Amino acid sequence: MKLPRRRLLLSAVGGAVALPSAQPGAQVPTWPSRPVHVIEGFGAGGTPDILARLLGQWLAEKFGQPFVVENKSGATGKIATETVVRAAPDGYTLLMIVPANVIDAVFRDSLKYDFIRDIAPVASIYRVPYVMDIHPSVPANTVSEFIAWAKTRPGKINMASAGTGTGTHVVGELFKMMTGVDMVHVPYRGTQVYPDLLGGQVQVFFGPLPSSIGYIKAGKLRALAVTTATRSAALPDVPTIGESVLGYEASAWFGMGAPRGTPVEVIGKLNKEINAALADPTMTVKLAEQGGEILAGSAADFGKLMVGETEKWAKVIQAANIKPD
Repeated sequence: MKLPRRRLLLSAVGGAVALPSAQPGAQVPTWPSRPVHVIEGFGAGGTPDILARLLGQWLAEKFGQPFVVENKSGATGKIATETVVRAAPDGYTLLMIVPANVIDAVFRDSLKYDFIRDIAPVASIYRVPYVMDIHPSVPANTVSEFIAWAKTRPGKINMASAGTGTGTHVVGELFKMMTGVDMVHVPYRGTQVYPDLLGGQVQVFFGPLPSSIGYIKAGKLRALAVTTATRSAALPDVPTIGESVLGYEASAWFGMGAPRGTPVEVIGKLNKEINAALADPTMTVKLAEQGGEILAGSAADFGKLMVGETEKWAKVIQAANIKPD
């Protein structure tokens, strides 16, 4: 693993928090005067796509211009990100940001961009837990019971993920690090993990709540815990991992970004209306249906989140010696 580049990245991101990518003195014509494109990198029907479409409809009504959602899936979001990095910094091309963006920033040395440098934070939107899903054959009803059981079977338990270096992988590696449990990582491609998890070929998966909750409620999977610091309203009887493993916390979060150099006036308008949308009762109900919580705040707040998550997962990737396939 080429850590020098990552250390340089992390030493530089501190200056990114105060929205360095915006240009305060730029002369901005009336914006928007034509359609705005929102690029998301994980395909129709996924959480980023759902959020982009919900907010796009709101923003279109407020600004009087279409907000067109474009799905550019592939390469864990890199295709979408490269599209936005190369776009003109005029506010007409936006990016749905997900944890994979900051994980890749320290996981891959082959990126054609520097995510923290080249994408300006606009607004955070939403946070959802991962769920520690286990196959019903696993003889554990609590996290503590699972840890005790797993420690009697070092290297014999399969921990699935949606791919090496994805959020579902690194949150599992964090669990392994903090508990001393030895599990074998089995990477899949996205949601292809579920057939083998349901069939018992793999025993545990830290799955995004929106993807897992149907299987949990149907009794096909057992939810031992959620990964967030607090319990989820969608699964109120399911404890957090932190209740058993002190200090454990992880989540999938989503936000919106723009190319570096996008005028602060445009970012300010977008941030204001996104936060207004997140405070709207109708929108709140729709987002609650996805199983997460509102994550409102300023552009600078979102920048701090991006930096903090970059640093957090860089430590996990280094400690676990995770390398690209």
